[in-house]
Amino acid sequence: MKEFFRKWMLPLAMTVGVLAYLLFHFCIPAGEPFYMGFCGHVQPMLIGLMLFLQLNLVAPADLRFHRWHFQLLGFQALVFAGMAGLAMVIPNFGIRTLLECAMLCFICPTAAAAGVITTKLGGNLAGIMTYTVMANLLAAVMIPSMVPLIHPAADAGFWMLFFAIIRRVFSILVLPLIAAWTIRFLLPRLQRYLERFAPWAFYIWGISLLLSISLATSALVESGIGVLLAVAIGVVSLGCCILQFLIGRRGVRRYGHSEAVTAGQALGQKNTGFIIWLGVNYMTPVTSIAGGLYAVWHNLVNSWQLMRQK
Repeated sequence: MKEFFRKWMLPLAMTVGVLAYLLFHFCIPAGEPFYMGFCGHVQPMLIGLMLFLQLNLVAPADLRFHRWHFQLLGFQALVFAGMAGLAMVIPNFGIRTLLECAMLCFICPTAAAAGVITTKLGGNLAGIMTYTVMANLLAAVMIPSMVPLIHPAADAGFWMLFFAIIRRVFSILVLPLIAAWTIRFLLPRLQRYLERFAPWAFYIWGISLLLSISLATSALVESGIGVLLAVAIGVVSLGCCILQFLIGRRGVRRYGHSEAVTAGQALGQKNTGFIIWLGVNYMTPVTSIAGGLYAVWHNLVNSWQLMRQK
């Protein structure tokens, strides 16, 4: 049973996440608000716990900069800035909506859960943790610089958006990091004890994925958009997903297999909740659908990678 869940956990979590939302939405509508509130509150806490367990394996000295970190960050920044420039001159039609979806898929920072799959695939845990922090800082600077220019009517200046992103990142990324490193320096015996539970991060991620897919399904169902636009957003998000996995993995291949695996996950696996939050609050709400669909695509890629690895 353990081997079965280890192999099929991602597809099962995604399937159960979709079915759970549909069950509440169509069969138990009175319980839907409670279930969605539960998903929204518990999923970030699970991500923080998962990251905390992983960070017990990583000392501050292990977080080092690599050349490929800056290469991938530069790629994200250039693509986002170029698409933002196009969005400013394109009329507000369907093509602009798709362009904004692609913008969010490229600038979205690496998922805090990326270290789980990276480790399973033989990548570098410290390398992807470093990139995750850097990608969040890049998003905190680039998004407030560009989004108000695309949507000038939105009540969001640079500093307002900057601190909104920082607040969102703090509880999921910074707080677990501070907690893990405080224990490392003040309570080393407890830190060594907690290292035993690092493998649990994979199963915690499975539960988090189930809740995340329920949220993504809700965003898609509640959007009320037409089938053609939904399909177009799905194609755009799928293309962005595959392209980023390929560029990350093949572009860094010359640095070795471990670094290539790490770079592929760093660029391809995204914090899709961030896309949904940003689309709903600061861009066209329909663009949030890209986050929900991207969650499906990058987890399907991860499932295929894990099966191929075995």
